[in-house]
Amino acid sequence: MSHLRFIIPLICAFTTGQSLPAQARKAEKPKQFIYVLRLVPRLYSDANWRKEDETVLERRFARFQEATKSGQLILAGRTKEPGDKTFGIAIFEAPDETAVRAFMQADPAVAGGLMMDGTASFAVALERKNP
Repeated sequence: MSHLRFIIPLICAFTTGQSLPAQARKAEKPKQFIYVLRLVPRLYSDANWRKEDETVLERRFARFQEATKSGQLILAGRTKEPGDKTFGIAIFEAPDETAVRAFMQADPAVAGGLMMDGTASFAVALERKNP
């Protein structure tokens, strides 16, 4: 019985020591990034859009839907301004800028030459609750 007085505290100390790093990792919030997309000049005029361009945007939308479902994409949208004034944004959670840049460069609209991009570190300060 006396040996249990020594073993139980050792087990507790070992268990506590093992769970602290895991708890620290869980407490770490993912980093947030914003990327801004602008149309390439060819697409400033609605008359210049081709069927292939629309298909690329459909693929892009499906990809963003999946990223939203997985929790990677916080939000995405665009302005309603005409051609050269319009832009879109996407706010992501990711481990680092390299991961966001890889996602962005694989974006069908960027890879397909329809949009130009840029990323920046970002932090959502206030967010409404989803209904």
